[in-house]
Formats: sequence, C-alpha cells, structure tokens
Amino acid sequence: MSENREEFYRNPLISRYASEKMSRIWGNQSRIETWRRLWIALATAQQELGLDISEEQIAEMQAQLSSIDFEVAADYEKKLRHDVMAHVHTYGDVCPTARPIIHLGATSCFVTDNGDLMLIRESLQLVANRLAKVIDSLAKFSDDYKSLPCLGFTHLQPAQPTTVGKRATLWNFDLLLDLEKLEQLQSGLRARGVKGTTGTQASFLNLFDGDHQKVEQLDEKVAEQIGFSGTYPVTGQTYTRKIDVMVLDAMSGIAQSAHKMATDLRLLANRKELEEPFEKSQIGSSAMAYKRNPMRSERVCSLARFVMSLQTSAAATLATQWMERTLDDSANRRLVLPQAFLAIDSILILLENICSGIVVYENVITQNLLAELPFMATENIMMEAVRQGADRQEIHERIRTHSQAAANEIKNCGRPNDLMDRLKSDSAFSAIDLDSILDPAAYVGRAPEQVQHFNSEWIDPIRARYADQELVEEALRV
Repeated sequence: MSENREEFYRNPLISRYASEKMSRIWGNQSRIETWRRLWIALATAQQELGLDISEEQIAEMQAQLSSIDFEVAADYEKKLRHDVMAHVHTYGDVCPTARPIIHLGATSCFVTDNGDLMLIRESLQLVANRLAKVIDSLAKFSDDYKSLPCLGFTHLQPAQPTTVGKRATLWNFDLLLDLEKLEQLQSGLRARGVKGTTGTQASFLNLFDGDHQKVEQLDEKVAEQIGFSGTYPVTGQTYTRKIDVMVLDAMSGIAQSAHKMATDLRLLANRKELEEPFEKSQIGSSAMAYKRNPMRSERVCSLARFVMSLQTSAAATLATQWMERTLDDSANRRLVLPQAFLAIDSILILLENICSGIVVYENVITQNLLAELPFMATENIMMEAVRQGADRQEIHERIRTHSQAAANEIKNCGRPNDLMDRLKSDSAFSAIDLDSILDPAAYVGRAPEQVQHFNSEWIDPIRARYADQELVEEALRV
C-alpha cells in the first residue's frame, strides 16, 4: 500500500474539527482496550464465583491490556471474518496461559455492546462538561448585556424591544434543557451485562451447573467492575437499540439548539449588531477582502445538520432489529455513534470559542432600535394624550395618518424614520414629552430582571455541579 496517506480519504471530524480527547475515546486502541478490560472483568468475576481461573491467568491478561498488535488482529480477521474472534486470538497469543479462559461463556456482544456502553458513558461525560462550559460562558455574556436594549423580532419583523442579554438567555435555556436530558441519560445508563447469545444466560447457567444465583451474581459483579450501577433487566443478544436512539436524540437536541443560536448570530452579524470572534490575520473571503464572514457559526450549522441527520439512522436501526438481533446494525453503529459524538464535540468547542468572545456593537444596536422605536412608541403616546384629555379615536387617527406617511418615506423614498418629527409638529401632541417616551429602556419590560433571575436560579446550580470538572481549553484547529 502507498505510504502517502494524503491519497486516502480522512474523516474531517478527526483531521479538522473534534478534540483529541473525543477522538481517542472512539479510536481503535481505546475500543480494544475496553474489550480487554471486559474480558478481565469477566474472568475475575468467574473466578470469584468458583470457576477454575487462576490469579496467574488474570495477571497475565492485565499485563497485556494495552499491548495490542493490530496487524496480527487484521490478519486473523481476514482469515476468520470475525472481528471479536480475531482479537480473542490476538489477546490469546500474548496471554498463552490465559488463552483457554478468555471470553469464556460469552458471545461477541459481551464485549461489543458492553464496550460501546462504556465508550458512550465516557463520551456523554465529556459532552456534558463541554456543554456546561458553554452554558457558563453564555450566562456571563447575558449578564454583561442584560440591560442593553435591542430590537426584538417576531416573524423576522421588528417587534417589541428586548435586551441583548435576554436574547442570549433564550439560547441558553435550550442548552440547559439539553444538559438536563444528558444528565438523565447518564443516570439511567446501564451495562448490558452477561446475558449470553440470545439474552437467556444459558451458557453461563451451564458453566455454573444450573446455579441461577451465581449467574445473577456474575451479571452484577461484571457491571460493578466496569463502573455501572447495574445492568439492563432484559436483553436479546444485544442491549435494546432504543438506548442508541436515546443517545442520538440527546445529540440531535444539542445540535438543534446550537443551530438555532448560530443562525441567530449569523442574522445579527448581517445587521452588524453582533459578531463572532474574528482573528487578526483571518481571511473572510478569497475575493472580497473586506468580508468578515461568520465562519464559526456557519460551521456550527453545518455540523449540526449532520448530527440531526444521524438521528433517523439510529431510529431505523432500532425499528429493523428482528427478534433477538440481526447484524445489520453493526456497520451502521460503527459510523453513527462515534461520528455523532465527534461532531457534537466539535460544535461545542466552536460554541465555547464564540460565546467567550462575542463582539457587541452597541451603537449599531441602538441605531437599529431607534429606527423602529417611534412606531412601537405610538401606543404609549396615544395613552399619554388620552390621559391629558384628548379623544382616543381622534388621536388614533392622527397617529395612523402620520405613521403611514412616515412608512412611505422609509419604503418608497429611502429616507429615515421621521414619525417623531411629524408628531412634534402636530399641535395635538404638543403637551407630550416625546423625547422621554423614546427612552429604549422603557420598552424592555422585565428583561434585565429575567436574565438575573435565570442565571441565579438556573445557571448557578449548573456551575456548582460542574465546578470540579477540569476541561482543557480547546483552540480551534482550523
């Protein structure tokens, strides 16, 4: 085979986007070491329950835990057409004393399914840690700008003002819900355990001469050794693929929230109100040198769409698992599970980078708000005029007439909003302080208080839960 690796396709999730930590979790070394840990756990539990397995055999297996000859395993797999048995033989080659008891009584899914659950567990924790960090950064941003009024939008049309910080809490609440779902998933995750070829534990019942209690204890002991609080109560040959669906649902949920936030940021960048970090030497366009494209947010959206598409694959796999299992899940899961985690890892690294450095253009935000605020202030103006004795219907008609004329100037003539000038020149409004009515802060309601309450009541507990989680700062690779 050619030694020029650039001739071959490389998954960009590994080469460009995801962290080394997530990439290692789903790497072959980690996967097969996990299998070997499971074989050691099985042998140890079997020994404790009375099977003829020596300390020497277990020590030999432990000594060779990380010494994996993947070339030898590949040769075995070419011959045997079975990846698990290829690694059973590869392990046995370096553990000659333990060879007879490796994988004793087990089916392939003992290592593949329990192993995947162990990798899923580790990945969920990394995702939760990253998500908590994004939530923390976004909360800091929302607190900094909780009182900065900005134009709100419904139907992507100008609506009642909100604040920059309040809008950020909308993004953050979605992420908070995603974290809650992740934590629920983590708390409910179990081992497949020691269940046998169709989930009946028949082979282990035979090993223990019909002793049902010992088979139950074996299931419990192995789960405990690999760090789970228990096992799924029933399985076929595999744990139900409903678990994979739940995992992909959680990943898709994060992707959906990230996509919505990144899309909003792209729209706000178009309005020149907010901007993601832009490095000194960064190029926005190879042709248009002035461009400051929202590259990070666009990448978030791109990766998020990919993750959301994987959700349907997991659902289809569950739906088509016949009886106790079929093997058409295997190749699909090798693609879907790792890539979902790698892509979400990439998304959260990007979001953390964005949230910790959002650029806010306050003058533009205020200018954009004031261009629309006169129309929104008309109800307050009308109420003030009525309080001073004016006829409500007459004032309504005057405001309507002036508003239509101002809108015509904006839309058909391209001129600034002159509604306030029109009202100031109308004697019906002479007693009203129109300038004070245009104070943007008077139109944001309880937005600043809502931000403060949300961060103290909902975000601070997350900060406390994840305070002891060390997470290496991840620089963007490209």
